[in-house]
Amino acid sequence: MTSPSGTVAQRDGAALRPVLGVTLVAALGGLLFGYDTGVISGALLAIESDFGLSAFSSGVVVSSLLVGAMAGAAGAGGLADRHGRRPVLVAAAAIFTVGAVLAALAPSAVVLTAARVVLGLGIGVASNLVPVFIAELAPPRYRGRLVGLNQLMITFGIVLAYVANYALENVTHSWRWMFGLAALPALLFGIGMLLQPESPRWLALNGGPERARAVLARLRGHDDTAALQAELADMAATSTTGESGARGVGRWRALTARSVRPAIVAGVGLQILGQASGVNTVIYYAPKIFQSSGLGSSSAILATVGVGVVNLLMTPLGMAAVDRFGRKRLLASGAAVMTAALAGLAATLAVGGQNSSYAWLAVLCVVVFVAAVATTLNVVVFIIPSELYPQRIRGTAMSATMFSNWTMNFVVSLTFLTLLDALGGPNTFTLYAVVCALLTLFAIRRIPETRGKSLEEIERELVSRTA
Repeated sequence: MTSPSGTVAQRDGAALRPVLGVTLVAALGGLLFGYDTGVISGALLAIESDFGLSAFSSGVVVSSLLVGAMAGAAGAGGLADRHGRRPVLVAAAAIFTVGAVLAALAPSAVVLTAARVVLGLGIGVASNLVPVFIAELAPPRYRGRLVGLNQLMITFGIVLAYVANYALENVTHSWRWMFGLAALPALLFGIGMLLQPESPRWLALNGGPERARAVLARLRGHDDTAALQAELADMAATSTTGESGARGVGRWRALTARSVRPAIVAGVGLQILGQASGVNTVIYYAPKIFQSSGLGSSSAILATVGVGVVNLLMTPLGMAAVDRFGRKRLLASGAAVMTAALAGLAATLAVGGQNSSYAWLAVLCVVVFVAAVATTLNVVVFIIPSELYPQRIRGTAMSATMFSNWTMNFVVSLTFLTLLDALGGPNTFTLYAVVCALLTLFAIRRIPETRGKSLEEIERELVSRTA
């Protein structure tokens, strides 16, 4: 006789294949996120040559993407709560396509900057809604790994951008081809999303129970009426609980409700501390860090390529671990390793200075840091908020969360070189190590464990804690 838990496991296993197909299509948004973020690194030199840019104007071209991402992240959630996840993701695909074409054809730096803002809008929408869309479709047993596919595709997109940069380096107007290539996956993303179903949880909340049941039957790979009705009833019952009820849909003031505050603190706090840990500065400025440790220019670039490979290869390990060990434990242990790696880097720079004999130790510390980030923080940073927020305001809450992520990303990236000049390498990385230590404590104290629970169970637990 099959036990009830065995029946659930079998049903979850049967549901994996159809959900995986939808997830891979949605995760094309993550690939575009990664590609459009990474492509500027190889395109910038050619852009500066063609348009005669100054250091300031180059910075404007680069940072304009983050401005667009902040706006896209802020606006996407409310639209998704009102109109559904799928239509907004289809719109994001259109934005990516327009941005790629506009960037490729840009006749001036001003138009290119505007195109980068458009691409940023697409990135902001994708960073907000792709994790939510996947989380709302996935069976609890596989939800962490499925949402983690988004991060894997982001990393893969960055690597694709580096490959495109290298392959097109000697082509006339190479940067135009680098940007234009993104139009192809953007079109595939849009066409693919048109063929996918709407989130059953959004349908259950917005008066579409029959459509929600049909989508669930397709995604779960069975037509067990009792099981499907039980899951739908759970969605419908939980979606109307809480202080604001269904009237809070899409409204920013609903985020201040007492039952929602613990989730908002956990989700937004994770983004702020995660970005403040210096994770992106190490990726963005790895060559400069390696040069400051004593490596030559070519060696620093080669070491940076190695860092990118480590980032890509370690991400699947984190995806495999997140549903086995849990989000909280994975994040806390990873943040502790990040703390040790940055403290080691600071000590190496303090003792070794420009002595090239210490450079290998600096490279090792950076590799350990990136490996820890790839297997822990980068895997859970989108998973945790996509699971924590109540269904009725999930899109809006993700807007607040991802807006804080992109804003902190902008601030940290903007201030890194200033800190490096003012404080020096040892003190700068000591400061980031302290932030990583705070992230470790935050994970232990503020992040609830969500592994293996349905989104409705997670919501009920958070509401009961504040009741």
